Amino acid sequence: MSEASDKQERTEKRTNESAPAPAAKKHAPVRSALDHLPSAQMYSRSYMHRSTVTHTCVTRTNFVLTMSCDGHVKFWKKRDSGIEFVKDFCAHLSGIGAYAVSQDGQLFATCSKDPSDTTIKIFDVVSFDMIAIITSESTPSALCWARDPVDQSMCVVVADSQRPIVRTYGAYAGAEPRRKIETVHKQPVVLMAYSPVLECIVSADRGGMLEYWTLDSPLHVPPTTSFTLKSQTDLYEFKKGKSVPNSLEFSPDFSLFACTASDASIRVFRASTGKLYRKYDESVSACNAMQSNDERFKLDNMEFGRRLVTEAELLKTPGHASAVFDSSGQYVLFASLFGIKIVNLSSNKVVRVLGKPEPHRFTSIALSQDTNGPILFCAGVKRNRFYMFTNEEPDHTGQGSDRDVFNERPTREEASLAVRSSTQKVTAHNAVLHTTLGDIRVVLFPDHAPKAVENFVSLSRNGYYNGVIFHRVIKGFMVQTGDPLGDGTGGESVWGRMFEDEFTPVLRHDRPYTLSMANAGPATNGSQFFITTVDKAPWLDDKHTVFGRVEKGMDVVQQIERAKTDKQDKPVDDISILNITTTSQ
Repeated sequence: MSEASDKQERTEKRTNESAPAPAAKKHAPVRSALDHLPSAQMYSRSYMHRSTVTHTCVTRTNFVLTMSCDGHVKFWKKRDSGIEFVKDFCAHLSGIGAYAVSQDGQLFATCSKDPSDTTIKIFDVVSFDMIAIITSESTPSALCWARDPVDQSMCVVVADSQRPIVRTYGAYAGAEPRRKIETVHKQPVVLMAYSPVLECIVSADRGGMLEYWTLDSPLHVPPTTSFTLKSQTDLYEFKKGKSVPNSLEFSPDFSLFACTASDASIRVFRASTGKLYRKYDESVSACNAMQSNDERFKLDNMEFGRRLVTEAELLKTPGHASAVFDSSGQYVLFASLFGIKIVNLSSNKVVRVLGKPEPHRFTSIALSQDTNGPILFCAGVKRNRFYMFTNEEPDHTGQGSDRDVFNERPTREEASLAVRSSTQKVTAHNAVLHTTLGDIRVVLFPDHAPKAVENFVSLSRNGYYNGVIFHRVIKGFMVQTGDPLGDGTGGESVWGRMFEDEFTPVLRHDRPYTLSMANAGPATNGSQFFITTVDKAPWLDDKHTVFGRVEKGMDVVQQIERAKTDKQDKPVDDISILNITTTSQ
């Protein structure tokens, strides 16, 4: 080696030794599928219908469709921040019985639950327009969109509510059915969903039987499945359990499908094999076990009891329950007594619960996941609103909350009632409850709870509370009265109907001797009220309207609290309100 070459090699070596090591390339942290799901405990926004909202769904064309029990369908467009109202259709004169959205999100169909309405309404989602009305031979019970094997066009598959018959109609091809299939089920079909991967329809009938079939060969097991005999599957699962599915939803890749059912269980099946993959029990007995043994779900006993009543009513008349998958297919989401559960299917564990602090029982959920962030839409039992869960908690720092949007105009009757109430408003700032044990003086808050105060003052001045007993007394918690029947089941407001809640961050159950409205759920205020004796009761906040506080007579409240009670918390010896006097000073 020459001297020049040796010198150059030594120079390069020194240069390389003194040079810093190349920095490792930094990668953005990998986000899990759970990061793309809503995380807020409380809903961020809600919008109104005129009547109770029964269904929500999201299309691939970034539209949100909401339906109510008066037959109205509202179209909403997804925007960078939330949604924007587009159009309202009165699709039917009674509630929506079934609906279906095509896989590409372009077409939408509805039918009515009214036995006299046999029409199917077809909508173009993107142009938000009704494009066809099909009249079936009888009332439909289930709908789905499927691809016709003859010309590969989209057709709507319609199940007959009276007989085990299924018909198909072209979206633009008139009122005559293309096909009439009578050989799949032995009882009327109640659910249908189409899988473009398996190229078949999965359906359920009134007896709980699940079936796989194709439009051109309904008698044979589809060749795309992994089984040849039904005995190799778990398609008898519902029939054996004497339950009926009330929703059927495929995962985005169509490898799984989830069903909610009349027995309050959620079942997840593998689509190709028909085998049961996961099962989640949300029955009343299971909820009792969760309340007792799992701290993640534990609620205040009073709140849990209230929710159990709602749950029992819901099971008697099955609502519009649903279970949906996230975009990855790793998680299944469904509504329960404790809120909306997000379950990891691989680990078989609940990883998140949405809406647990909320007073509503959520139903009919739909999920949207895009670059603007996830939004979960859902309805609520007996609520004329639908709710949106995102990654942002609502802001309660102001004097009120603007998360509940009033996007509906009042009816003529409501407007006239509002005018009358504004011109003939009854109010007061103080009241004295004259009881058989002494007087209780309370200060009222008409500025923060005008409806509750007006109701209380009007009933008091009308003598409504005269002779009414304290029917429920729980030591260390509260004393309750206001029911003329004396058992907690009666009473009505001065308007003869239930009225809305009035929540504000200014008035909370943060001290004893708080005067608050008793209710049976959201917006069910009547005449009953209670006085707390516990130091703080935060679980009552945003569930019961605070409208006053005891100013004098705390010792009387304590005497009532110490009264001997029976197993129903009713005082053995009656303690009554003689009358109530009110003053504006």
